[in-house]
Amino acid sequence: MLKQRVITALVLLLILLPALFYHSPVPFCAISLVLIAAGAWEWARLNGYGPVGSLLAGFICVVVCSLTWWLGVLEQSLPVLWLLAGAAWVLAGAWVLHRGVSAWSGHPQVVRLVSGLVALWLAWLAVAQARVIGINFLLSILVLVWVADIFAYFAGKAFGGRFSHGKLAPSISPGKSWEGVWGGMVGVLVLAFVWRWADTAWATTVPSLYSHLGLRGGWLLLIAVVFLAAMSVVGDLFESLVKRSAGVKDSSGLLPGHGGVLDRVDALLPTLPLAMMLYSV
Repeated sequence: MLKQRVITALVLLLILLPALFYHSPVPFCAISLVLIAAGAWEWARLNGYGPVGSLLAGFICVVVCSLTWWLGVLEQSLPVLWLLAGAAWVLAGAWVLHRGVSAWSGHPQVVRLVSGLVALWLAWLAVAQARVIGINFLLSILVLVWVADIFAYFAGKAFGGRFSHGKLAPSISPGKSWEGVWGGMVGVLVLAFVWRWADTAWATTVPSLYSHLGLRGGWLLLIAVVFLAAMSVVGDLFESLVKRSAGVKDSSGLLPGHGGVLDRVDALLPTLPLAMMLYSV
């Protein structure tokens, strides 16, 4: 398993890093579109669609994202869209998690499919727009999610259950603890202020999300990064809830050793649109 994880990670890095650092955003946007389409295929399978329906969901995702790209939306400012997307993730995410695993399958199948496709489209649009803004800006969002996850893992291992009386969401993801969430928040706070200092020290031409928010006040930066870290947990729990409802461990086996695409991007699904909301609004 470890060997598979390492090989898959290396292959992904060999594909993604050159595309990310290419002078044009086109290669990265194209690769991320393929990954999001794979996520749409997985989403349809998790929600009870067969091979044909799942492939159709992936195709629809490709068509919608490509049309968005062709119409030039990636270069447009979309504050209203990101505000609505952010509000939807906060409200719908809280509502779905509150209702629990058993309630998910009770929603109409087509509603579950469409909501997932919309979330995936918004995530692709957000990551593509972030890349158009600049590599430093995009990386500051991606690394925030990775740091939150890493710090949460080690904080949960070291302190899980020592200060809280219960798990974060035992019926959805029994391994997650409140200490892990707090550890993730501490990690992103450190990351934000270090990254902002690096932007100033290296005089970066494209500021990170942290520098952009910091210009409006240190308190806004603090609140924003904690909020994004919290929403990354919501994304993780949301996908775990859907998988538990479907009775599977991984969203698919597309990434050997890592599960599926959704298993790798679940925390990014709400975080990317919300980061664009904070940037544009």
